[in-house]
Amino acid sequence: MNLRQLKYFVRVVEAANMTRAADELRLAQPALGMQIKQLEEGLGVALLTRHSRGVSPTAAGEKLFRRAVEILDLVELARREVCEDAREAVRFGLTPSLMQIIGPELLLLVSERAPQLVLSLTEEMSHLLVDSLHRADLDLILAYEVPDLPGFWKRAIYQEDLVLVTAAGERAAGQADQPPVTFAQALARPLILPEARDGVRSLVEKTAAEHGLPVRLAHEVRSISGIKTLVARGSAAGILPYGTVLAEVSAGTLFAQPIVAPALRRTLYLAGSRKAGQLAALPTIRAAVGAAMRTLSAAMLGLGQPLPASEPSQNA
Repeated sequence: MNLRQLKYFVRVVEAANMTRAADELRLAQPALGMQIKQLEEGLGVALLTRHSRGVSPTAAGEKLFRRAVEILDLVELARREVCEDAREAVRFGLTPSLMQIIGPELLLLVSERAPQLVLSLTEEMSHLLVDSLHRADLDLILAYEVPDLPGFWKRAIYQEDLVLVTAAGERAAGQADQPPVTFAQALARPLILPEARDGVRSLVEKTAAEHGLPVRLAHEVRSISGIKTLVARGSAAGILPYGTVLAEVSAGTLFAQPIVAPALRRTLYLAGSRKAGQLAALPTIRAAVGAAMRTLSAAMLGLGQPLPASEPSQNA
């Protein structure tokens, strides 16, 4: 007795007709009859009564039918559980601005193109995403200014410029949207900046040092939402990615201005471990990320652009 014979027997009993069962199983009727005969011979009992209307189970056949249904249901349950365990699970980290603009699109794109993939999204600032990747808490990250890490790879995929963010009430009457401001003018203001390890803070301080300009730090806040709230209250200005204030600028609660001379430009990387680099679904994930970058670029109003495709840099 084997699973195939049980499957055939159940189908015959349910169809109550050998010809109909053979058609449903896409099997020649003589072959189906042979399988049922071998099952009966193996068990040493008659399982079916054949009559003009078709077939019906004997008393022994009724007992086998009930058990066979249970067995086949358990086999199917085991198959589903094993296949579910075999699905690729990827822990993917994004920055707050990326989560807001492209997070849902990225999740849906990957779900449509790789339904066997379980994608879990985490939101955190870039330097904390790098820490999580290094600790193996994440498999892939989309983060800015990712350093070279032993045993990890990275691919530059996007560049964007930071903006000066102020309370909406500071906009002059009749002023056009997003007039540029020089870096020196931005630094003339008291600023609310993230903690020292944050990539935005590092870029501001590094560029200021290169140009011999002081940074007037009014507040240090390890929270994008906290920075935006303080800026909206007019206590100081912020230097942030445009994506983090997109909703507030559209709603008129914050005002964003491009920074020039020099522009504060940073690079976004897709980075991961060697193990993540071997994922069967990685090409699908990269394609979804590429599509999401086009969405991001359109939302950034010229303040960011995708980079040409390149080979990932590997670090020993």
